[in-house]
Order: sequence, then structure tokens, then C-alpha cells
Amino acid sequence: MSLPSVLLPLTAFLFHTSSTFGSESTVPLPVTCVTRGADLVEDGAVVLCPPGCTQLRTSVFGTGIYASISSLCGAALHSGVLGPSGGPVKVQKLHGRHNYMSSLAHGIQSQDLSRWAASFSLTKPVNVPLELTSETSTTPLPAAAQPARKPLKKLSVKKALTGGNKECQMDIAIVIDSSNNIGQRRFNLQKNFVAKLAAMLKVGATGPHVGLIQASDSPKTEFLLTNYTQSKELVFAIKEVAYLGGDTNTGKAIMHTAETFFTQENGGRRGHPRVMMVLIDGWPSDDLEQAAMLARESGINVFMVSVAKPAPEELQMVRDTDFAKKAVCKDNGFFSYLIPSWFSTTKHVKPLSQRLCLLDGLLCSKTCYNSVNIGFLIDGSSSVSHANFQLVLDFLAGIARSFDISDVGARVGAVQFTYDQRMEFGLFDHSNKEDAINALKRISYMSGGTATGQAISYTAQKLFRRTGPGRNFLIVVTDGQSYDDVRGPAVTAQTQGITIFSVGVAWAPMDDLKAMASEPKDGHTFFSREFTGLTELIPALVRSICRDFTENN
Repeated sequence: MSLPSVLLPLTAFLFHTSSTFGSESTVPLPVTCVTRGADLVEDGAVVLCPPGCTQLRTSVFGTGIYASISSLCGAALHSGVLGPSGGPVKVQKLHGRHNYMSSLAHGIQSQDLSRWAASFSLTKPVNVPLELTSETSTTPLPAAAQPARKPLKKLSVKKALTGGNKECQMDIAIVIDSSNNIGQRRFNLQKNFVAKLAAMLKVGATGPHVGLIQASDSPKTEFLLTNYTQSKELVFAIKEVAYLGGDTNTGKAIMHTAETFFTQENGGRRGHPRVMMVLIDGWPSDDLEQAAMLARESGINVFMVSVAKPAPEELQMVRDTDFAKKAVCKDNGFFSYLIPSWFSTTKHVKPLSQRLCLLDGLLCSKTCYNSVNIGFLIDGSSSVSHANFQLVLDFLAGIARSFDISDVGARVGAVQFTYDQRMEFGLFDHSNKEDAINALKRISYMSGGTATGQAISYTAQKLFRRTGPGRNFLIVVTDGQSYDDVRGPAVTAQTQGITIFSVGVAWAPMDDLKAMASEPKDGHTFFSREFTGLTELIPALVRSICRDFTENN
């Protein structure tokens, strides 16, 4: 049985206990439906489960005794010590074991698991304060009968999701060689190497996520990107992977990974760079070229780590001696890595981990959708009106929705102008799409004159503070003629590496629009007679941004 394929997100808390109502009594520690047994540090804790956990999909492994990666409240429901209305449960920590059994009990389906490092069992606590149980009595104890409260004692819980290495926010698929060619002994050395590499990467909620696939006759996904978000659990899972044997069908494994592994359903994060590190002992049994082409087109950075190159007398058995060059993201030396022997891998852990995390080197992940900086320069003059200003904001929100906005992906910012300029929000103020779009929709209408030239200069200096050749785009939306010169400020901005798209509406003069737009003018100038027609321009405008990005990168 393979390790579980789905683990729930975790939460971190700081809890307090008090010694009241008898020696075993504690104030239960509030937890969520997805808090796991592994998150508790101290043994014998009493936790307080919220109501409604039956409505959520909780992960439970085992029957009676549960693997520590199980949801505490889900296991409590399964065991019958907790009802749908929630309440307190006592947790007893136990050693790990083999063969956790699955079963359906009290409406909860638990899963089986071949082995895990720690376990827990659950019981109903005794002498829990009545006000925290579902059997509350309305008759208070006499004051004299109530024992004096002792000082509160802090009970810590592990931080459920460690932050991880924020400088390496990659989604990384590791494809390992499980063929007859590598054999059991070298397969174990390979696992040790991958485990050390995984520990070096420092996985976490805001760091890298790592999943693993085996290449054999047919590819086998061992675990997904979000299954293990703590280094200790990830390393344990890697060491538990079983050797398969079979042919070295690396092409099949790359194709399988490119097609299915990075989807959002399988834990892929939008806007985060995708990395596939392929380990191969010797040479592949199948062709890699078509699979690698799909990976590149999907924005996946394929690294090929070759161990023990074919000996000269073996070259005649290799169907394509250039397989590594054809498989990698780009044949520039960065994506190919050679290790002479499985017995000398340790010294390669650090340099390889650094290479996987070098964002600027990941050329294949830099698509227009996750790499551009887009500034919106919005005409807030009196001629626009409140109602039409909202239509402009809807238009800009539609453009923003087309891109993967994140702290490692695309960015958007906005400036509104009349005779004055107002920075609505900067490129680095909102690190996800929802926040950025909400910020756009909250922009209040200024009303005033129209000084577009000054606004372009202001935006070039204040919004685009970082240089990014071929990555910085400014979309100017205006409904009329500017009272100042637009050509000079536009040329200056363009020399700073900012590509300008001018979008005119209603009475905006075409001469002004083309004077602001980058070359070729026709490809960077858009016009709508009515404000209601702006949304029809979104697809063409997004395609133009991506065209420019591709040509310049």
C-alpha cells in the first residue's frame, strides 16, 4: 500500500490549560476540523472540536488507533467519542505501527495505511467543565463548592505549516529511476540522495512543494505536491518508496508528469514556477523529445540529472545519445547536471538545490501570464462620469483576471489621474489575484481635468521602480484629449523598458493615442466608441501583451 495521496492543510495554535474540576480536568484546546494528531506536542491533551466537521472531507487513517497524520476531530467522529455537534476529546499519543485498517463508522470512511511513524487514540475526557460540553447544565455550583483555580499552564502545539524557504517558492516534481537498470542497491542510494535534497530545499507552506513520481514500465505517482509540507514527513515518505523494476521509460514519466501532476486539483499553485527534476541511471528506454516538448509548452522547467553516464562500449545500446539535450528546458548547461556515481552524491545536494531554486534561471516558467508587470493608468477626469468610471474598472479587472497574479508571478498596479496623479496601489501591494481585483474595484472616482503626459511620467517613476526588460507594460485608458504633451513622456517611459498600450474611448483623439503607444503603433492602440464596448477589447489586448513578452524574452 502506498502512502496517502491526500493530506489536509494544517493550522497552528497556542493553547492554554487549567487544573480545575479534578486532577485530570483541563480547559479543552480549541482546534479546527483539520488539525492533525501530529500537531500536538504534549501527550494527554484534551482538544475541543468545533461543530460541523461531518460536513468536511477530513483525512482519517486507521480504526481505533489512528496514524498521527489523521484529523483529530475526523478520527473522533469515526471512533464515536464525538458527535456532529463537536465537543472535547482526550488524545493519547502512541508509537507508530504497521497496517492501519480502513473502515466505515459513524458516517466517516477511514483509509488504510501500510505504516506510519506515530499514532494516537481517543477517549472521552472525564471531569471536563460542564460549560464546554454538549451536556450543559443550567444549574451553577455554589461558590463555596468551586475549587480555587490554579495558574494557567501553556500547552504548545507544533506549528502546523512551517513557512519553508520563501526564496524558493517552486512546485517541484522529482522523477526517480526505478528500472531494472538501476537495481535495488543503487535505488536505495538514489532515495537517500533525494531525501537529502528534499531536506535542503526546506519545504513549507510558503516555500517549495515537492512531489515524487517513479519511472518504470509505467509511471507511478507516489505522492503529490501538497501531501507533505514538513521536511521530516517528506523525508520519511521518500524513504518509504518501494522499488518497482522494469524498463527505463523516462519519456512516459515526463509525459505523465507534464499532463497531470501540476494541475490545481493535484495541488499545483497558480503563478508558482514549475520544476521537474528527472533522475536517470544510464539512459532511457524510450524517446524523450515529444514529452519534453509538452513540458516546455506547459511552462515546466525540466532538469535532467544523469548519474553514471554510458561507458564507451555501451553507447551502441543508447537509442539517442543526445537524450539529455532534448529533454531539458533549454540546452544551455544550466538544466543538465552530471553526477559520476551514486556513491558520490552528497556533495551535489547543495549546488543542485540552489540551481532548482534560482528563479531567474527558470526560463521555461516565464510565460507572459506569470511574469509580466502591468500598470493601469486610469483617466479620472470629469468627462468620464461615475457610471462610466465603473465600466473602466470592470474592463481593467477583466484584464487582471487573465494573468496569474502572485508574489512570484504577474503583478498589477494602478494610478488614477486628472491634473493630479494618485497612486491607487503599487505592483507589490497585492500578492494574489483576488486582492488585486478587489483593490481595483474599490478605486474611487477623482473627477477633474486631463493631464495624461504628466501622469505617464509619474507612473514611469513611481510605479515601475524595478527594471524588467520586456516585462513592464502600461495600459493607458482615457476618454479625451490631454491638456499637455503626451509624446515626450511616452518616449521617455519606453526608453526605460515600459511598453505602452493606449486605450481610447468616446472622444479620445487617435493622434494622442498613437503618440503614446509603443511601436508598431497599430498593434498597441485600441479604441471603443462606447464605454460598454471596452470589455470586447480584453482578449486582443491580452494577446498583444503576450506577443510582446514572447518576442522580447
